[in-house]
Amino acid sequence: MSGASGTPYAAAVLRALLAAGESVDLVVSRASRLTLLDETGISFRDAHWRDDLREWLSRGADGKPDTFTVDLDGVRHWAAGDLAAGPSSGSYPSKGMLIVPASTACVAGVALGLSKDLLQRAASVTLKEGRTLVVAVRETPLNGQTLRHLVTLDDAGAHVVPASPAFYAGATHIQDLVDFVAGRVLDAAGVEHRLYRRWQGELGGGSRTD
Repeated sequence: MSGASGTPYAAAVLRALLAAGESVDLVVSRASRLTLLDETGISFRDAHWRDDLREWLSRGADGKPDTFTVDLDGVRHWAAGDLAAGPSSGSYPSKGMLIVPASTACVAGVALGLSKDLLQRAASVTLKEGRTLVVAVRETPLNGQTLRHLVTLDDAGAHVVPASPAFYAGATHIQDLVDFVAGRVLDAAGVEHRLYRRWQGELGGGSRTD
């Protein structure tokens, strides 16, 4: 997680990864902790990360507590400043990396190959090892510099997935819009899920309530 607005996207992706039986190495940047506090009122603390993460993931996108039940057995947390952490090395086993949400500062750092923190270092490792990197950029409008950085990431093999909800899936709640974006992130990563209604080639399908 980087510091862009959009913590509900990250929560939806994390829940879906765990539901799919995936193990997760979680890195929460310093800036994203401020965003999480601002958007949810939850302080993410290294010493109490499990309790804080459970409280956060149990909430819906509307902030309602105890909306979801989560099992955190598959999560391993790494401090953002720990450049000796497992994900900082290409020899550490990993299927890939998802940056959700991705700020423009994060996009720039990864595109330029910087390693100012574990998030950027792990992204660089992911690219150099030829693994899947999904960057869910959440910003608007996008200036030319950021667009060039996104093209650089695309050229390097990353999947650029803007956090842009669609409406053809029949969204009736803010959680539906969040889950659509989360689902597209997981699609790019090749992770199975049932977060949104897929297009079936039938006009009006999104308006059905079945």
